[in-house]
Amino acid sequence: MSETAQERAGSDEEHTYSGLFGAFPYAYRASDSRLFRAYVVLGGLLALVLALFFGLAIVTLLGQTATASGGTFTFSRSLFVLVGFFAVGPLVAPVLFVARQHRRGLGDERYDRTMALLGLGFVLSLYVASVVSIPPSYEMDGQVMQRDAPSGLFAPIVGALYALPAWTSPVFPAIVALGMYLVHRRQR
Repeated sequence: MSETAQERAGSDEEHTYSGLFGAFPYAYRASDSRLFRAYVVLGGLLALVLALFFGLAIVTLLGQTATASGGTFTFSRSLFVLVGFFAVGPLVAPVLFVARQHRRGLGDERYDRTMALLGLGFVLSLYVASVVSIPPSYEMDGQVMQRDAPSGLFAPIVGALYALPAWTSPVFPAIVALGMYLVHRRQR
């Protein structure tokens, strides 16, 4: 880590971070990688939006199933929270990994850049998973809707993603999240 990054991050214990929310400004200050700094902002905002989305969705689900007894409804609520955790967790993981490496004095720009690229790859994999999971037809507000045919520059890619079975959609984010973990383990 360069001297300027060390000065920005602070070297004594009071200038480190405590918890999830403190890791973001610390990692931003500690890193020399512009790409990683951009990811701290983008990843933090996306994680916040997704956390709010899942939080509001679980409140809506609780309101719709409040009078129902346990069983399937309890399972669906728990599954919703779990899916939210699996979507938000890998978005903040690169920031937490980089903050930890810099706090220990092991951080470098190459590692930071790699984590930023994996974080951006995870964002892209969430989009790919959402495209794969769109069914050919679905019901919305009492009307049966058909998904649009792919068009434009990326039509062949979208068409190939539409052809994949819906159960494969979690595979893409899982591969990127696993890659993130393996890169971090290798750095230790």
